Amino acid sequence: MKKVAMLLALVVVLGCGPSTQTPGPSPAPGAPAAGPGTATASDGVPIAYTVAGSGSPALVFIHGWMCNQTYWAAQVDAFAPHHTVVTLDLGGHGRSGMNRPGWPLKAFGGDVAAVVSQLGLDKVVLVGHSMGGPVALEAARLMPDKVIGVVAVDTLHNVDEKWDPKQMKPFLEALEKDFPGTCRGFVTSMFPKGADPALTEKVAGGMCSGPPEVGVALMRQFGDYDLAAALSAVPPSIPIRCINSSVYPTNVAGNRTYHADFDVVTMDGVGHFLFIEKPQEFNTDLETIVRSL
Repeated sequence: MKKVAMLLALVVVLGCGPSTQTPGPSPAPGAPAAGPGTATASDGVPIAYTVAGSGSPALVFIHGWMCNQTYWAAQVDAFAPHHTVVTLDLGGHGRSGMNRPGWPLKAFGGDVAAVVSQLGLDKVVLVGHSMGGPVALEAARLMPDKVIGVVAVDTLHNVDEKWDPKQMKPFLEALEKDFPGTCRGFVTSMFPKGADPALTEKVAGGMCSGPPEVGVALMRQFGDYDLAAALSAVPPSIPIRCINSSVYPTNVAGNRTYHADFDVVTMDGVGHFLFIEKPQEFNTDLETIVRSL
């Protein structure tokens, strides 16, 4: 149990409607056309994205490990009436390309930057779940003149926390031997007791049917990723906010030593996929943060 808890905590660190009573911002002139599209990352990998709605700031949603852009459906529906909403598939995920020799998190930051550049967005809030949180940090570092805020979703709990290689070794070996089965057990354990079985199955089934080579490669490199350095590298002018499950406490004071403008909102009674488990509550929290930015 201790090993499972450690793995959960570490993947959570890295990891996968706004009120209608107040009028939203006016549509931005020259807003990108709605619908699907493809951008090309700097290393040539095609990155699939979808645009919905219009309005500034634009919200760019970044999925987590082995997820894809469709996991943000409830957020697209809620925010598209007032914002330009962009979802995307990171390289090796969803409809994006597989032609990358490795899967470093820094390259994923470039995937996000490529989409933002192609769409001509100039005022962006990056929203990243789980692994998407560190990816958002990497993207913000690349686009300091465009990003007005980062919202990390159930991630960045404690950027000083490190992987234990001894605990990771059997887990990685199990992933390599039986990726679908090991992945399924891992993902379902991130839902709270009493979670909707159909929802759990939908999320786990989608994640664990992805390419094992991508999933294992990413999991192997997490231990070497310096999350504290990534947080520190984000320009101090860019606020960083978290919406985290209360299952794991967030070390706000510790994280602020790396980025002073850091804060967190917590949600109770949810697991790692809080934006899917309680979408209305999550969307209300996200709307409040976006308005504050």
